[in-house]
Amino acid sequence: MRAELETILAELKEADRQERIDLVLDFAKSLPPLPARLIAHKDAAHRVEECQSPVYLFVELDGSRVALYADAPIEAPTVRGFVAILLAGLNGATLEEVLQVPGDVVERCGLAEILGMLRVRGLTGVLRRLKGEVTRAAAAQIREDTTGHVNIRQSSNS
Repeated sequence: MRAELETILAELKEADRQERIDLVLDFAKSLPPLPARLIAHKDAAHRVEECQSPVYLFVELDGSRVALYADAPIEAPTVRGFVAILLAGLNGATLEEVLQVPGDVVERCGLAEILGMLRVRGLTGVLRRLKGEVTRAAAAQIREDTTGHVNIRQSSNS
């Protein structure tokens, strides 16, 4: 797993319940807005279905590095915070680093202790979707490299 994400997750795990909540809320405030070129692509193809809140994920590859973009509503601060944590910890990561993030990361960092089962399921869905998008983007890049065709999609599902 990428060192940047490990550091954030360790900080969450070591924090007490209130500090953990505060950290997630701080991350929620730091989620960068979607680039203007992606706003028009906030559609069902980019929405995380497992999440009750409308979360949209976009993955682009810059060589072997992952560029992540997301949108989550301000009214859902825990979801928004988790998405911001993933972006902060994984933006610029390699494909392998993203795919190595354990599926139970929500539990490992102590977020399951402060969130209900439904929210935990939604956050786990965000991570699963992120990994799936990275895998699809990598496969599209490989197809592009082998066919010589330029892929003009904004992300793996555009």
